[in-house]
Amino acid sequence: MRAKASDMHSKDCVKVAVRVRPFNKRERDAGSRCIISLVSTSISIQDPRDCHNRRSFCFDYAYWSHSGFTRDQTGLFVPEEPGGRYADQHSVFQDLGVGILENALQGYNATLLAYGQTGSGKSYSMVGYGPNKGLVPKLCDRLFEAIRENQENRQCQVFFSMLEIYNEQVVDLLSRGSRTAGGLRVREELQRGFYVEGLRKIPCENALQVEQLMEQGTRTRTTAATQMNANSSRSHMLIILQLKQIFSKESITKQSNINLVDLAGSERQRSSGSEADRLKEGTAINLSLTTLGNVISALADVAVGKKVVHIPYRDSVLTKLLQSALGGNSRTVMIATLSPADICYEESLSTLRYAERAKRIQNRAVVNESPTERLVKELKAENARLLQKLSRMDQEGRRATDESKELRQLLTQNELQIRAIQTLWEQHLQEALKDWEQQYANITQERRMMQMYPYILNINEDAQLSGVVKLFIQEGEWGIGLCDSAPRSISIKGLGIQEHHAVFRNEQRRVTLTPLTGSKVIVNGNAVYETAELQHLDRLILGSNCTYLFVGYPSERGGEDWSRYDYDYFQSELAAAEGIHLSESNTGCSQTDPSLLAVFYDYIQLMPMVAEANQISQELSKGVEFKLEIKNLALSDSRGHDLQKDIVVRVTAAGSKQVWMWSKAKFVNRKFLMEEVYQQFKAAQHEDNRVEGLLAVVLPRDKDPFWDPVEPLLLGTTHLWLQSLAFRIPLEEQLEVLGSEGTEEAILQAQLVPCTSTGLPLGEDDILIDPSEVLGRRLDFQLVLDQCCGVRWIREARNRGIQIGFRVFDCSEPLYTPAVWHNINPLLDHRVQFTSLQTSQRLLDYLQSSAVVLELWGLQEGCSVLSSSLGAVRMTAEGAFIIDLLHPSQAALSDSAELSCSVRALQQDVEELKSLNESLRKENHSLREQLNAVKNGGDGARGRSLRPSCDAEFARALKVFYHSMTSVRGQLQRLRRHRPSEESDLLGLRLFVDEQSRLLRDFSEQLEDGVSTLKQDVAAIVRRKRERSGIWS
Repeated sequence: MRAKASDMHSKDCVKVAVRVRPFNKRERDAGSRCIISLVSTSISIQDPRDCHNRRSFCFDYAYWSHSGFTRDQTGLFVPEEPGGRYADQHSVFQDLGVGILENALQGYNATLLAYGQTGSGKSYSMVGYGPNKGLVPKLCDRLFEAIRENQENRQCQVFFSMLEIYNEQVVDLLSRGSRTAGGLRVREELQRGFYVEGLRKIPCENALQVEQLMEQGTRTRTTAATQMNANSSRSHMLIILQLKQIFSKESITKQSNINLVDLAGSERQRSSGSEADRLKEGTAINLSLTTLGNVISALADVAVGKKVVHIPYRDSVLTKLLQSALGGNSRTVMIATLSPADICYEESLSTLRYAERAKRIQNRAVVNESPTERLVKELKAENARLLQKLSRMDQEGRRATDESKELRQLLTQNELQIRAIQTLWEQHLQEALKDWEQQYANITQERRMMQMYPYILNINEDAQLSGVVKLFIQEGEWGIGLCDSAPRSISIKGLGIQEHHAVFRNEQRRVTLTPLTGSKVIVNGNAVYETAELQHLDRLILGSNCTYLFVGYPSERGGEDWSRYDYDYFQSELAAAEGIHLSESNTGCSQTDPSLLAVFYDYIQLMPMVAEANQISQELSKGVEFKLEIKNLALSDSRGHDLQKDIVVRVTAAGSKQVWMWSKAKFVNRKFLMEEVYQQFKAAQHEDNRVEGLLAVVLPRDKDPFWDPVEPLLLGTTHLWLQSLAFRIPLEEQLEVLGSEGTEEAILQAQLVPCTSTGLPLGEDDILIDPSEVLGRRLDFQLVLDQCCGVRWIREARNRGIQIGFRVFDCSEPLYTPAVWHNINPLLDHRVQFTSLQTSQRLLDYLQSSAVVLELWGLQEGCSVLSSSLGAVRMTAEGAFIIDLLHPSQAALSDSAELSCSVRALQQDVEELKSLNESLRKENHSLREQLNAVKNGGDGARGRSLRPSCDAEFARALKVFYHSMTSVRGQLQRLRRHRPSEESDLLGLRLFVDEQSRLLRDFSEQLEDGVSTLKQDVAAIVRRKRERSGIWS
């Protein structure tokens, strides 16, 4: 092939379009708000955490498909009003698809890349569904229309290929044979560049044939994903349309490749701020996307004049195949799809940045044309010369030399080129005819059986792959499992599928399912161990995560909407069976907390992954169990406000009893690494059946995704409220330490002791009636942790230990007790003193409204002990920790503000004093007369001591009331925790009601006694005051 001279030096920047989709159900339920705005081709995104942080980008095309649309009678989504801003599928195709088609017809290579996070609308834009056809089917329709319109002056040939890249392996989705181990190989030639060796190219005469080939490729993709346990959102799909135009009069052939690329989900599995996985993210699974980003960045730098030494095309399979599309011989368009929801801010911003770099890339597109007839003549002439030369060499009797071997090789290559050029289009079609006939027969047979028998329909996480596989249950008994040699068997593959997994029986138009021993079968969210009769639209899960929808006999099928039974529906049923579900309000006036919704959807997203990880662990004999937990479900902060909830995975090694807590991001990364290990294991097992379990032993620990160095684990927290310190009243409590999900982890005995600077406890006479009296004065108190009782962590394994961690007020670093090991009831005997040298209003507010959160940390053999970092902590000479310290700048601001307030207050006081001076003189004269009337001696002493005595009595009454309220609060906590057993029958519920009534009576009596005692004490103090009213007043 050669390029036109006029096109050799032309430069084309990659055209970039962005499209904003509507909210999905998950985002609507979560109460998401739109953070993206669009004006013309400019798009802005706002940080939901900072209303002043807004980023703007400008692209070649920008499409608003978020709102302003309706569905017409045919099912098409169209603008609500003519000329509205809503961009439908037709608008997107007119801007992007038509240009790609025109470039291809002119002889240019053309590429369309779809980029964005999983679920952002890539597949809808590329493929579409129902009447809302996407770019690919519309482009195929228009391509064959153009071929028919121009068939008089040119002969056109279209070849279709479809492949998938997963984990750096290339899979031909149209291959007739079995899958090649390790995938197809990517080769390189000087003229062709990178290409896939052995990739099947099928000739097509119309758009219907292309549509059928896409369905065939999707079916292969679905089956492969199930067998290899692959996640389709992590795979790239490439459709290659090769257009060959032969102009007979001009003896010219134009050949162009149209590459349609649906890239894997672009979301990155980021670790939380403090957590970094020791094993790199993604390895081969994310290599293609990572390398693509590096290539785009390097090409963008080249475009702005930066010196770039190396562009890493060769670092991944995807970038090798896209080399011509990025900086090479192609006219390229990228469509970046976005979710406008605030919960997707990070991913949407990342997509916009990625697209902004891509639009700076410059390609050098050329028209790919060749003089066909002249090339054939030149090759024939060259062959004739080579034959004459070889003939002379033979006549001279010379032996075959290296030169003659080279001549024969050239002759062979030329003959192959001539044969390839002269191969008729009809011959290609004839070769594909049998395949078309077989495929048509299969489609016809499938449609016929759908009207005769019940079947199970596959449901996939990727909506494009759902409903592709139909497994028919004919009359009689049919086994289902890995075994495919039995005459009446349905073969399926996947994690956790046994050789003989279950049995379907179709008798008298009733279908039953019987699990076999050791197999996992779930129907409508509940595990099934005995024969179950299936009803139309029942949901089945076989093995770890092979999900199917049961479709009954045609007579049972009504007009139901099957689309509601998507992948999330299956997982929500499983979560509900485990007790994780969203409560629905009967009144409909209240909405579920959006943060809880986000956690719920994360939970159902991870459920199948956890099931698969457990199955992989079992098959590799790793002895590791994974369990989903909701972090901070029952925990609160120091003010009693709920903490942000998140999903974590509890990982337990069965043998060593070691436990890890992995974040969602870390688990997802490790899950993909486990898949790699599992696939290597299965490949080795396929070669030699005796290798079973080998990889589990041989895998080095530092590369083992099932293992991590052990670390201390946060087991639970409890709150010690500080209100009593504001009154300088000591407090002694038995606190229940609750785990993240509300389970009791231990009982902790703790005290708060107001004390002197030397640590001596204060007496009753030091109790304050008014907490404000402590302002500006020194305050000392001790936190005493006596003992932990019934520590569940150590009860489960005696080789463990615990520590208690806490942080008071403005302490910059947490403090920890010494580690205690091997004891279920460990004695802590830990005492820490805190001192405020000059109590501020801020500290007083903290004491009256907050608690110190006591954290129970679990230690394991081999993990480091938590230690207190005292570098930034100030201490008194007596060893007490100083709190309530202001930063120098804060202190200066505080002093300045206080001085300003003091000046204003003094000015007001001066004016008031002037006006009150006269009245005070008169009042002074009156007081002198009253004093003269008072008797001297004992009465005077009694008058001086009366108020302090009454104050002390009142303080003691408050102390008694406070202690009684502590007991009442404990009773209230017991009431809150008191719940009936999930397995309780009617008798059990009656017993529960009786017990609940008794607890309520006790609670009421304690509360009434405490209030009554306080009333009596206050009444007695008032009565004594009235008796002495002459002295009191």
